[in-house]
Amino acid sequence: MAALELYTYFRSSAAYRVRIALNLKRLAYQPRFVHLAKGEQRRPEYREINPQGLVPTLVDKGMVFTQSLAIIEYLNEKYPEPPLLPRRRDERAYVRALAQILACDIHPLNNLRVTRYLADVLGQDEPARTAWIRHWIEEGFEAFEEQLTRHDSGGRFCFGDAPTLADICLVPQVFNARRFGCDLSGFPKIRAIDENCLALAAFRDAAPEQQADAS
Repeated sequence: MAALELYTYFRSSAAYRVRIALNLKRLAYQPRFVHLAKGEQRRPEYREINPQGLVPTLVDKGMVFTQSLAIIEYLNEKYPEPPLLPRRRDERAYVRALAQILACDIHPLNNLRVTRYLADVLGQDEPARTAWIRHWIEEGFEAFEEQLTRHDSGGRFCFGDAPTLADICLVPQVFNARRFGCDLSGFPKIRAIDENCLALAAFRDAAPEQQADAS
């Protein structure tokens, strides 16, 4: 059995990020499926593992880690090759900022618990919820695309010619954007980076449709 266990849901962007990181590091792991749409994250036995009732959760020899960016940084420190952050301090800050645009500013506004609140509590119908999701993704992508333009590294990825934390966060968000019908025509750099990432097995194998719990 693999030493690492990952509590995951096939369509969770946050879990998707960690799956990509594990694949890039070539780390074997045992998936533990938590079906968010069925509410399995609210079960007491899962809350014992992760009090937030969110995915992903990584368990490494009894140690429990939550929050995707923290998990990825942990993996990067414990298994430094290949590195997921640049060597220079200023470059690491830039890559982390790109990642946080996606993981902290865009994604939380279009995840399942937010859209359910829009529907169940605020009474928003599906077209209104979809408009909400598209608005926040497209607004965030405008800033992200501008950052890529201003700090063009000349490489195939968000920074240079190897995937970093920023790419790990970008690909799941592009998946979401396409799922909800966002217009990506105005984001050529994002689309090119996404294509370059998906040329790598580490990204393709982490995709939602490739997971055993996909439905």
